[in-house]
Amino acid sequence: QVQVVESGGGLVQAGESLRLSCTASGLTFDDYAMGWFRQAPGKEREGVSCISWDGGTTYYADSLKGRFTISRDNAKNTLYLEMNSLKPEDTAMYYCAAHSRAYCYTSWSKSSAYNYWGQGTQVTVSS
Repeated sequence: QVQVVESGGGLVQAGESLRLSCTASGLTFDDYAMGWFRQAPGKEREGVSCISWDGGTTYYADSLKGRFTISRDNAKNTLYLEMNSLKPEDTAMYYCAAHSRAYCYTSWSKSSAYNYWGQGTQVTVSS
């Protein structure tokens, strides 16, 4: 049984940083690309970032480039999202997901490209 579990969310002030973690079990972690998504209240889920199985290729939403960094530690079956200079508009539920393939490809921001999802971790940024 595949389990994907996010952690690290919380309440921070604008300008601060936060690191999210995601552990995956029940699958061969380094066989798959991994992604982060987020969903704010009243909005559609959007792709934040994706990283290939070996960490060699990363993708980011254009609006987040330079502030967010995705990484992974295959020895620990763990995915990370480092978020810096947080803004109130970054407030959302953040989800981790295991891609269906080893690489992200240009369709990385589509939810349908991912097979397994976590329950999410809430990030709230106050102004």
